[in-house]
Amino acid sequence: MNTFSNGTKVKVARRTVDTHTRVPAYIQGKIGIIERLCGSFRNPENLAYGRDGLPKQLLYRVRFLQTDVWEGYAGPLGDTIDVEIYNHWLSMEDRY
Repeated sequence: MNTFSNGTKVKVARRTVDTHTRVPAYIQGKIGIIERLCGSFRNPENLAYGRDGLPKQLLYRVRFLQTDVWEGYAGPLGDTIDVEIYNHWLSMEDRY
């Protein structure tokens, strides 16, 4: 399991899935910065189907620039959006 420190640049996986996911489509494939580790929790993608959700997954709050998320974003350049994303959706940005 990857673990990330605050300030680490990460990329969110882009996946086509037919099942429950906690990662909004608009954030998939985007690059952000780890803002904080929220803790370790049972995987809601498995819990949604009656499974035990184990092993637990690390949940991170990842910060994205609005201009990187929304094409044509007209707000201030420093505006951000924070999204909580489970570890198995994240990888180090420098791998891409």
